Amino acid sequence: MEGFLLTNIIKTKSFWLATAMTLFCSVAGIFLAKLPYVNLIGALVIALLLGIALQITPQSVQAEAKAGMGFISNKFLRLGIILLGFRLNLTKLADAGVKTILVAALAVSGTIVLTYWLSRKFGAEDELAILSACGCGVCGAAAVMGVSPQIETSDEDRKRENEVLAVAVVCVMGTVFTLLEIVLKPLLGLTDTQYGVVAGGSLHEIAHAVAAGSAFGEVSLDSALIMKLSRVLLLAPVALIVGYWYQKRLVTESEAEHTRAPKKLPIPWFLGGFILTSIIGTFLPMSARTLDFLVQAAYVFLGMAMAALGISVNFKVIFKRGGSVFGAAAVSSTCLLVFMIIMSKIFF
Repeated sequence: MEGFLLTNIIKTKSFWLATAMTLFCSVAGIFLAKLPYVNLIGALVIALLLGIALQITPQSVQAEAKAGMGFISNKFLRLGIILLGFRLNLTKLADAGVKTILVAALAVSGTIVLTYWLSRKFGAEDELAILSACGCGVCGAAAVMGVSPQIETSDEDRKRENEVLAVAVVCVMGTVFTLLEIVLKPLLGLTDTQYGVVAGGSLHEIAHAVAAGSAFGEVSLDSALIMKLSRVLLLAPVALIVGYWYQKRLVTESEAEHTRAPKKLPIPWFLGGFILTSIIGTFLPMSARTLDFLVQAAYVFLGMAMAALGISVNFKVIFKRGGSVFGAAAVSSTCLLVFMIIMSKIFF
């Protein structure tokens, strides 16, 4: 039945209109992200901003494309995350040693817990708090979008607002801390390896880690990528844990209301695909050109999903509800940076 519905959607004018609009944003984002200084923002966030710019198109065009936008923001997102797995070289992570994985796990879990707790304390709603926490803790916009399907809600418009706001949080915090860490490197006396570990372990987007790491040469860039990809590896377990946690809460609330309506845990099968493509990319003989093509395809699909999300942004909502999560993210990002500096000094 689902396959039949997908086939019908793909055949509609709405789908092709939405595809053309979001594909333009995605490809433009990839090319713009190669420019100096603009690369601090990253291709996905640029695609989101270009999607927001699509709001200047006539309302009739937006209404026509709406169904296709929903399809792209859902299905293309999952496809992009699956293809992104080709970027994750498991052998390099293993060669980096257990300490890299352990430090990444501590950084991710601690940041998620702290950001979520502070966001709730500052008055943010639950869904927004956990999305922002996962974005800050794991890998920025991709983590926000990867965890979002695990959160069940009856208000899809509200959910999209939360996704956009969480992405905005990781974009702003990541950009600010990228510039800050480049300035701090010589002041703290970090070696190139230590600096790379700090950048990869504390910055939110892969683009942020690449921009900061490359500022001081290949050694720091390699260290930044290995540490950052160690955090990306944790996206699958984080999404599973969040899904399980939310499901337990739904059951508890249901029992409290005497409805006792059991629900199945939403299993993120696309994250299984992410792990599978990581294994394929690591152990099957594939040329560097092929792997690069697959990773670029991942960013095209993810960029299309981000653009589809951007066209639904409600700025009034963002300005009204953004303060709490921005404050929480600023505090937790500072704590994460301090933690990674200490870890780099002790273990690297």
